[in-house]
Amino acid sequence: MRLRRWARAVRWYLRELTGEAEYDRYCGRHRLHHPLAPVPTRREYQVLRATQQESRTAGRCC
Repeated sequence: MRLRRWARAVRWYLRELTGEAEYDRYCGRHRLHHPLAPVPTRREYQVLRATQQESRTAGRCC
């Protein structure tokens, strides 16, 4: 039982670290707010996220 709990915690941590969980949360929100619209692929999501991050330069030093 402890091993299973430990493995679950490691899996959760790695998913949070790599951003995989963020895409899953995005898909859930997207399905909730736009039920008829197709969910973007992981690649489309990454491009959208990168574009949004690049457009917000106010808090960056460079």
